[in-house]
Amino acid sequence: MLMYILNTELTKKTDQLLTKIVNLTEARDQLVNKSMQLTKERDGLLSSNRDLIRDQLHQEKNELLKNGWIYYQSNLYFVSSEKKSWTESRRYCMERGVDLIIINNRGEQDFVKKISANANVWIGLTDIDVEGSWKWVDGSTLTSGFWDPREPNGHRGENCALTYLPGWADYPCSDLFLWICEKSILK
Repeated sequence: MLMYILNTELTKKTDQLLTKIVNLTEARDQLVNKSMQLTKERDGLLSSNRDLIRDQLHQEKNELLKNGWIYYQSNLYFVSSEKKSWTESRRYCMERGVDLIIINNRGEQDFVKKISANANVWIGLTDIDVEGSWKWVDGSTLTSGFWDPREPNGHRGENCALTYLPGWADYPCSDLFLWICEKSILK
């Protein structure tokens, strides 16, 4: 009789455990299905978001191109037709949500010469904070550049950089030159 009672209790416990296993398996399967559904939904939203961003960038790019901006390697450039000081030039760019150009490589330097028709133009480079320590307008330090061999010479408070035919030169920030604004369309 004792064996029968123990066996019955064991069977009950086994049935309860099996029921729990079945319930947990069903719950796990529901969670797996929900996870797959959410993953699919997330992927769809990411795709829609990418498409929306691409379309907005395309629209913004086309609008800027209509307004005289020039496209080159994922960036848009605006070359001024009037002359301003370096500070006024930068302010002009910043009021439009952009900044003076940062020249990253030889290709971009050559592009700048081309679009500026070899005119002297302000670029986003200055050593106004610490003489001889050239920084770009984004705060990064100049590591290499395209200076004219005689530049920078730091004469008479020359703390702002511009491009001209032989290379870059430092000039007084108050001098008036054309300038180039740069906008990355990837940001």
